[in-house]
Amino acid sequence: MPDFALIGDIIRAKTAKYFAGRKYQEYDGPVNEKEFGSVPYDKDEAGLDFASENLPEIERPPLRHIDKYIAPECPCLTKRYTMSVLTCLGFIITFGMRCNMSIAKLQLLGNRTEEEIQAKIQVFRPEWSVGVESAIDSSFYWGYLITQVPGGFLASKYPANKIFGKAVVISSILNLFVPGAIRLHPAILIIVRICQGLVEGVTYPATHGILRHWAPPLERSRLATLAFCGSYAGVVISYPLSGTLVSAISWQAPFYFYGVCGLIWYCCWLWLTFEKPRFHPTISPRELLYIEKSLGSSTEQPLPTISTTPWNAFFHSMPVYAIMVANFCRSWNFYFLVLSQPTYLHSVYDLETAETGFVGALPHLLMTVIVPFGGLLADHIRKEGILSTTNVRKLFNCGGFGVEAFFFIVVAYSNSAFTATVALCIGVAASAFAISGFNVNHLDIAPRYASILMGMSNGIGTIAGMANPIVVDHITADKKTHQEKVEAWRVAFLMAAFVHFCGVIFYAVFASGELQPWAETDDEKTWNPMENVQSSTQPNGRPPVVSYGSVDQSQPHPDYINPVVPQPVQPPAQDEYMNEQRNLSTPYYQEPVSTNPFKPANPTNPFLQ
Repeated sequence: MPDFALIGDIIRAKTAKYFAGRKYQEYDGPVNEKEFGSVPYDKDEAGLDFASENLPEIERPPLRHIDKYIAPECPCLTKRYTMSVLTCLGFIITFGMRCNMSIAKLQLLGNRTEEEIQAKIQVFRPEWSVGVESAIDSSFYWGYLITQVPGGFLASKYPANKIFGKAVVISSILNLFVPGAIRLHPAILIIVRICQGLVEGVTYPATHGILRHWAPPLERSRLATLAFCGSYAGVVISYPLSGTLVSAISWQAPFYFYGVCGLIWYCCWLWLTFEKPRFHPTISPRELLYIEKSLGSSTEQPLPTISTTPWNAFFHSMPVYAIMVANFCRSWNFYFLVLSQPTYLHSVYDLETAETGFVGALPHLLMTVIVPFGGLLADHIRKEGILSTTNVRKLFNCGGFGVEAFFFIVVAYSNSAFTATVALCIGVAASAFAISGFNVNHLDIAPRYASILMGMSNGIGTIAGMANPIVVDHITADKKTHQEKVEAWRVAFLMAAFVHFCGVIFYAVFASGELQPWAETDDEKTWNPMENVQSSTQPNGRPPVVSYGSVDQSQPHPDYINPVVPQPVQPPAQDEYMNEQRNLSTPYYQEPVSTNPFKPANPTNPFLQ
């Protein structure tokens, strides 16, 4: 038997040497800083060569049988980025499976003559009426809607990585049964599709359950957007790939291909993923300490149950409503473009089917590329202290929605296919930045309940996706002349822009990036303006430290040095409509230095009494 361990070491060494210039880091600290709490960091070390002997000893779980031959790690990827990349691949597979049915039907009914179409109908879908076909197309979302909130509780009670992996593999197995169900009876096909929706409904809540343990606060945006961009990449990849498989082999090929890919992915998922960093047998001490110290005690809180979940606080929290409204608006326009954009280009500008497919995929291709970069930019702004987490979420979300809404208006009044296509590409590409806003916001305001909140907000978004085609069909149906079609689609795009503008206003007013009072447990410390105060003078002229949601400030991020003398500094007021004890109207100030942080030099200060 070949020595897989030796082979793995050789591959890692070669890859580390190749990527040495990229400064592979296991914690997101600046290379000119040499200290992370009590953990030294040598800036001259590159690649995978870290001075692990200088770090505290950690208790490791026993190696599995496969780990003795090949370590569960990917070259040039930290363990947390491995989790995010594999989650992205899982979304690519699940969203790709959703496109298989439409491509298969398009190929089977794509002949020109009415006789051939009728012959294919009799072979492919006997006794399929228009109502049955609509039920088959929508049956997936019946099950998908049901398991959104239950999926959040499952991801809280059981290991979220196992929930996500089982959802993808079960959906893949069901995808292998779809060709046989099509030939048997439409009722069987509807049942299979509902079951696929039921299991895939837990994927988004489970993703937040994974990120709760693996994503440091200052890397939430990049890790979450990297994972979620798989949903957009899945649509972009599936349409041309499924079309090629159908044309080259048969209409059953996409179902079998994605089913097998899901099984292969699940094997890699079982091998490379773990519930928590501490359960990973080969994680480096440096990365483990960075993740655990940055998250603090937030991941050690008791898991919520139906009885302990603060439902009343959920439904009285405006930041929660802001996330739900943003998810509804984003889902409305996402499904609007996915389902209606090819029809719009064909009916208004007479583009051929092949052209509409290419043009329809182009905006989503741009979005797939930009979403991860938006996450990197958002984390960079927060890490450098340029803006607070609340302002970053509002800027990215409202900016993305606002730009897309503006270009929807441009599309509504366009006179050529080129102008409409360019406007759609710019608008959809800009909306990619919104994913770094509302889609990550659950982890900011309530990391303990992030998976539950994701299930609630994504359920609202699913309702928008189910209602959108009904509304659009009602607006654009029965339009005979070209001018009537143009006017109808103009109304549809203006309505989409109006939905986004409503989302911009609501999110800008009510969103928050701070840990909510109802998300704290009783044993957590109450807010104290004197607690863990940082110096207002940071190295290299950096601004004072700002809040990053549920960050445990007892161990500061390596980007900021430890203060020598505590100074009572009160940050400016935030979230004035939520918490009275943080509703402070006095402007930013700095007190004189005191030798005792609990007895400042100015005893008349109302905030320190």
